[in-house]
Amino acid sequence: MKLKLGIPKGSLENATVDLFRRAGFNISVSSRSYFPSIDDPEIECMLIRAQEMARYVQDGILDAGLTGLDWVEEVGADVQVVADLVYAKQSFGKVRWVLAAPEAGPFQSVKDLEGKVIATELVEATKKYLARNGVTAKVEFSWGATEVKPPVLADAIVEVTETGSSLRANKLKILETVLESNTQLIANRAVWADDWKRRKLEDLKLLLDGAIAAMGKVGLMLNVHKSNLDAVLGVLPALKRPTVSGLSEGDWLAVNTILDESTVRTIIPRLKKAGAEGIVEYPLNKIVM
Repeated sequence: MKLKLGIPKGSLENATVDLFRRAGFNISVSSRSYFPSIDDPEIECMLIRAQEMARYVQDGILDAGLTGLDWVEEVGADVQVVADLVYAKQSFGKVRWVLAAPEAGPFQSVKDLEGKVIATELVEATKKYLARNGVTAKVEFSWGATEVKPPVLADAIVEVTETGSSLRANKLKILETVLESNTQLIANRAVWADDWKRRKLEDLKLLLDGAIAAMGKVGLMLNVHKSNLDAVLGVLPALKRPTVSGLSEGDWLAVNTILDESTVRTIIPRLKKAGAEGIVEYPLNKIVM
C-alpha cells in the first residue's frame, strides 16, 4: 500500500522539499518529471500546483497534499486538515493576502472601492471579503504580474505578500489584510478514515512538526565544573531548563540545551567567561515535543 502525496509545484516547492529533508525524507525533483522520487517506499509523490491541490485531494485523485489555507478556502474544498505547517517560500511565518492600491491614489480602505475594479488570483475569497464588508466591486482574475495593473488596468489588487517589498517597489500601499494563510497538510476524508493511511499521515505530521520546531534553533553542549554551574546556568535563557548530567570526573558536569540560533553568538562568549569548557554548537533537524 502507498500514500499518494501531492508536493506543491512553484513557489513553495523548494521550501517543502527542504522541510521534508529536515524531517528525514529525501525528495529528488527532476525538471523533466512531475513524479519526484522519495526514499520512503510507502509514499508516492506528485508535483501539483498549490492552487489545484485541494481539489485533487478532495476528489481522491491524491490521498493527501501540501497547500496553503488560502487555496483550500478559495475552492471551498471539503478535506481533512492533518497539520498546520507554518512555513512559506521566504520565511518561517505566515503569508498575507492584502488589499493594495496606488500610494498616490484616493483609496484608504475597502469601503472606498465601491463600484471599482479589483484584480487578483484569489477571486472567490476576495468576493467573500467584499461581501463581509458590504462592498460591491468587480473582481477580475489576474493571470500574473498583478502588482503592475493599478491604476490603468485595475483600481486595486488583492495579492499575497510575505514582506511587502514587491508592493512597495510598484508604489502600492496596503489598505487591509484580506486573509492570512499558511501551508497545511490536508487529506481526503475517506483516506483519513483508512487506518493504515491515517497512521502514515500522523507519523508524517509528527516529523514535519518536529522539523518546523527545529527551524532557527541549535543545540549547545558544554562541560562545567560544579563550582561554576550556577554562573553558567545564569547565562542560559531561563525559559527551559537545560539537561545537566555527571561526567566520569566527579567534579565536572555536562550541560545540554537548545537555543535560538540568533542568540548563540552573544551567549557563547559569556558562557566561556562563566567557566564553561568544551562548548559545542550543533545543528538540529527535528525537535519532537
